[in-house]
Amino acid sequence: MKLRQINRAVHRDLGYFFFGMCIIYGISGITLNHRHHWNPNYIITKDHFQLNLPKEEITDKDEHAIYYLNQLEITQQYRNIRVVADNLIIYFDRGRFDRGRVVQVNTTTGDGYLEVTKRIPVLYQFNFLHYNAPKKLWTWFSDLFAAGLIVFALTGLYMNRGKNSFKRRGIWFTIPGILIPLVFLYFYLT
Repeated sequence: MKLRQINRAVHRDLGYFFFGMCIIYGISGITLNHRHHWNPNYIITKDHFQLNLPKEEITDKDEHAIYYLNQLEITQQYRNIRVVADNLIIYFDRGRFDRGRVVQVNTTTGDGYLEVTKRIPVLYQFNFLHYNAPKKLWTWFSDLFAAGLIVFALTGLYMNRGKNSFKRRGIWFTIPGILIPLVFLYFYLT
């Protein structure tokens, strides 16, 4: 095989092999770049409510929690209760696809809310991989992907001949692609 044929074969096969990783890292990269606009992992909903206060004083926080949960018709067993100032905060175990539920009630006014935190399907899993959360074997695979990207970029420079070659056309796209990150680094790090 000629060097150009080997270059094309390596470029092509790396593209096929790392297709899934490119999609995962591309989508999760976009979502993580905009995490100041939204939460890329979870949907958090808050439903506000007004509850009736107990007619008699309740001193036990478990009884207090049950009193309010009965009004909300929540029968799920709670995990923990905290009292912070005038607020009773009731925590529930997380479900398979959610991060948990929290009920918070102001014990002097009856105002409160139910907060439910659920994973965003697919994006949560993509971001989990992008954060390198699985560790160990995943780290090795993502390092292999990173090395593959370097090879993929280098082999891509020499894919075409003639007027579309790197020397005649590609260099005019490659130079700005290198300069733009350097300009950003200069302005943000100096």
